[in-house]
Amino acid sequence: MAQLTVDIGGRPGLDCRGFCSYCYFKHAREVPPFGCRYCLPFTKGCEYCTRSVQERYAGFKDLKEVAGDILANLQLLSGDLTRITISGGGDPSCYPEFTDLIELLASLEAPIHIGYTSGKGFDDPDIAEFLITSGLSEISFTVFAADPEIRRKYMHDPTPEVSLEILKRLAGTIDVYAALVILPGINDGDILKDTIRWLENAGVKGVILMRFANETNQGLILGNAPIIEGQRMQSVEEFASLVRLTKSLTTMRISGTPLCDPDLGSPFAIQHEPDILDKLPKIHKHAAVITGTVAAPFIQEILSKRGSGADVIAVNKEIADLITIDDLKALDLSLLPGTVILPGRAFVHLAEAEDVFSADGKIRTVLRGPEMLTADGETSMGMTRDDLLSLEMAGFSALIILINQYGEA
Repeated sequence: MAQLTVDIGGRPGLDCRGFCSYCYFKHAREVPPFGCRYCLPFTKGCEYCTRSVQERYAGFKDLKEVAGDILANLQLLSGDLTRITISGGGDPSCYPEFTDLIELLASLEAPIHIGYTSGKGFDDPDIAEFLITSGLSEISFTVFAADPEIRRKYMHDPTPEVSLEILKRLAGTIDVYAALVILPGINDGDILKDTIRWLENAGVKGVILMRFANETNQGLILGNAPIIEGQRMQSVEEFASLVRLTKSLTTMRISGTPLCDPDLGSPFAIQHEPDILDKLPKIHKHAAVITGTVAAPFIQEILSKRGSGADVIAVNKEIADLITIDDLKALDLSLLPGTVILPGRAFVHLAEAEDVFSADGKIRTVLRGPEMLTADGETSMGMTRDDLLSLEMAGFSALIILINQYGEA
């Protein structure tokens, strides 16, 4: 089995017919390199944490360039091609050579997946039939609301009726997953209920609800907070309750990010599986585990069942993957033992973290932990409970092994 990712480039807000009101990249500024897991040991900054995280593309790639990339990547694949995914910084529906691209990919005779689209670039409903006959098998479609006028106002979609008609036609034949960024007071309440009902009647397979982030501690790390001045926010707990309520209204698959997935019991479903927890290694040494405020209580509860050597410490950032060096600078060093483990995907350069954590004169060992300890709603949407538990078992086992290998006795 082999999968091909087709990157078409594009710039958020520029190559998507304008920013949606709630877009994460709205007001984004150019920021210095964060540092990350891909950086070289003595060099802070790489392509990923300098350009990719900011989606700093020059614009859409020319089809000839995309075709060249496809050919080069195909030569590196082994096995039969089983899936083609279109991605990029811009919206595929706005790609100037979209139909030519789809025809090119159709010639490869593998199922096509569009990883994200708002549909704002589609102005002809018949594009749905073209996509189906060309081999599109799955699409993730940002909806916001099934009410065209609400969609027009907040997504700045010039043809919302067309976009929704295309979604409806696609959902009748292929796998369509809808995404709804929730703005309290705008598209929740009765509007959300109407949207869920409309999506279910259309044949949509699943819906992911996404909590709107408006503050730095919620993950706006590009100097772009707030996105919407004065917008009412939901706490993580309020949002999780909304996800569960929405699930009670429909037979569709419903998940949420940052919390929760009612069908799988995630994140951290392993906490409810004592037989699986008993198979995790015992903790024999002492280390601090740095994480975000959402994950911290779950991780502490799970690790405490395997021993008392892990101090789980939350920084003032909700999502662990979006922790930066500034979050670490705010920690009280007196709370840290000699070994500190950072989230695997945190935007931190290890050498810089070592300097920060040694500012009090105590030299500390700083490690990068597993990339994933659980799955958020975007990832879990395509998983079974067994898949999720296997992922969590592997992640926590790797974390405990790090503690035992490098922690203080």
